[in-house]
Amino acid sequence: MATGTIPASFFNLKPNDSAFGFANSMDFVRLSHLKRSDYPRKRLAFVIRNSNQGSDIAELQPASEGSPLLVPRQKYCESIHKTVRRKTRTVMVGNVALGSEHPIRLQTMTTTDTKDVAGTVEQVMRVADTGADIVRITVQGKKEADACFEIKNTLVQKNYNIPLVADIHFAPSVALRVAECFDKIRVNPGNFADRRAQFEQLEYTDEDYQKELEHIEQVFVPLVEKCKKYGRAMRIGTNHGSLSDRIMSYYGDSPRGMVESAFEFARICRKYDYHNFVFSMKASNPVIMVQAYRLLVAEMYVQGWDYPLHLGVTEAGEGEDGRMKSAIGIGTLLQDGLGDTIRVSLTEAPEEEIDPCRRLANLGTRAAQLQKGVAPFEEKHRHYFDFQRRSGQLPVQKEGEEVDYRSVLHRDGSVIMSVSLDQLKAPELLYKSLATKLVVGMPFKDLATVDSILLRHLPPVDDHDARLALKRLIDVSMGVIVPLSEQLTKPLPHAMALVNLKELSTGAYKLLPEGTRLVVSVRGDEAYEELGILKDIDTTFLLHELPLTDNKIGRVHAARRLFEFLGENELNFPVIHHIQYPRGMHRDDVVINAGSNAGALLVDGLGDGVLLEALDQDFDFLRDTSFNLLQGCRMRNTKTEYVSCPSCGRTLFDLQEISAQIREKTSHLPGVSIAIMGCIVNGPGEMADADFGYVGGVPGKIDLYVGKTVVKRGIAMEQATDALVDLIKEHGRWVDPPAEEE
Repeated sequence: MATGTIPASFFNLKPNDSAFGFANSMDFVRLSHLKRSDYPRKRLAFVIRNSNQGSDIAELQPASEGSPLLVPRQKYCESIHKTVRRKTRTVMVGNVALGSEHPIRLQTMTTTDTKDVAGTVEQVMRVADTGADIVRITVQGKKEADACFEIKNTLVQKNYNIPLVADIHFAPSVALRVAECFDKIRVNPGNFADRRAQFEQLEYTDEDYQKELEHIEQVFVPLVEKCKKYGRAMRIGTNHGSLSDRIMSYYGDSPRGMVESAFEFARICRKYDYHNFVFSMKASNPVIMVQAYRLLVAEMYVQGWDYPLHLGVTEAGEGEDGRMKSAIGIGTLLQDGLGDTIRVSLTEAPEEEIDPCRRLANLGTRAAQLQKGVAPFEEKHRHYFDFQRRSGQLPVQKEGEEVDYRSVLHRDGSVIMSVSLDQLKAPELLYKSLATKLVVGMPFKDLATVDSILLRHLPPVDDHDARLALKRLIDVSMGVIVPLSEQLTKPLPHAMALVNLKELSTGAYKLLPEGTRLVVSVRGDEAYEELGILKDIDTTFLLHELPLTDNKIGRVHAARRLFEFLGENELNFPVIHHIQYPRGMHRDDVVINAGSNAGALLVDGLGDGVLLEALDQDFDFLRDTSFNLLQGCRMRNTKTEYVSCPSCGRTLFDLQEISAQIREKTSHLPGVSIAIMGCIVNGPGEMADADFGYVGGVPGKIDLYVGKTVVKRGIAMEQATDALVDLIKEHGRWVDPPAEEE
């Protein structure tokens, strides 16, 4: 046995660190019962006890095999097998209560110049009428702070008591001023007391680092005391793109650094007995965002803290792209019962953010109210805090097979589409809908071509045209999946037969010709004895299929249970997430549901593709949504990736107009990521995920970046889009757009 005391936030302890010489901080947990566990791959586990509570609350283990990062096991949410909302304290933002005992609150942010009092008031009233519970306003200087008093007073006179939040960067004195009139202050730990990040690697002694913390406390405490005096709330809002050089030098540009950055400020709040605050961990990459929130909550469990969470994916973009990214990040956390207020950041008018916010909140609320899930199970294989994809074994060619099955799935993530008999009546239109490349009317697979199709009904054996259309798809390695009953009665050569577990257990599939490829449909909540038949079946891949109409079984939890079964039994079948939508579902709900259900699994590396099936939805829309989902989960890139801020009072150009111009000229560059930023606040840091950046420098002028480095400054806005294209060409990332087909 070994015992030691470690800071609760010090989870980057290495397993062989047994001498703890840093027991002089405020918040500690007891490290005791050091023991070797029986977990797979001989992981070393620790039990940690909260020194205030005296009870075991988490086990520490390496985040992944060989990782020096120790993380809590299974305790980043209330339950891993059902949706249970995490219990939090109540934080009052004006007259609106945040926390687990209250509805999930909806937020947005104004895009007007804050000094334009009339315009800002009008926009706040508009979003309040649309359903926003809280509105954030950028406050970058003294003039804007002075305008805030007039904005607040005017709204009150018009009987609008919606709470207002001041968005603060680099300006502690401005925060102190606006705290006298606004209901909540958002501080960014990365730039409230630290200088703007220069992305320099700094070396710190323990003494130097402690002095930096003392400086932060000196700058931050006046705001804490003022918020206490006036009863104001605060959001400690870390942004992945604006971590300080000090944090990045110590913890890296990582979720670990994001959490520690916020905790530095939270410890000061707690030291001065101020608790009316919430946390946020925003990033433009949904995978990073999910990891950061999980790590934050895991550490709060260890500490015994219960502060609410504000959820959001920053710079998500516009249209279905922005909604999908937000659904992946926010929806994933809501499925685990995390989140008390949300904002969907879109490069659109603020009122357009409220509807997707509401749809996400409804999804999370319903899941928590029904406590959707599955029977309890032990989870050993999923990685909560670092992304590791479970890659299913792609199909391999078997001796004697006359067609190539190796490309029926894609190594980076597959898209499967459901095709109707009517679509087979117009083969060339079908080929185009599947995004094949046509050469003299013949289909060939391209970068963003659908990988396989599901055909619920086969054409009659004597329908030669329809069968020829299917043969041409099979000849270019597009898989054709048909139900067992159809394949037995109207066999299609080289089709893959879709079977369920009952058809496997009864042996009905044995009526098929020897060598027929099988695709197996499973729910994930079956008894392990039923799933056991998979051990003896040679299946090409699995379809995880659970009806959306099932009100008690959570498809995310059922899928996690399925993956746990596969991992325990060393079954490496690819798994495709199959979602069937009922008729009449709004297309935004289709996007949000796909992101929240399939995306919640793909961000954990669980799954190899998606099949979205909806009889009354546009085929091209479902195909594009599927590819957007894979790209949003950082799997398969089939188009240009945009990191686009939602605009605010700091924005130095018409973001929606410029974004449209840039997309029109660059949307055909898969593998290229472009950041479009209205100002510099989050610009260079957020472009850690981008290859090229278009950032407002001063009014009318644009700065261009390669990665985090500015390479051209002060370009007139009229020439800036063309200059961006030239920059992409200079770096060898440009290809000419494909010629329009006649």
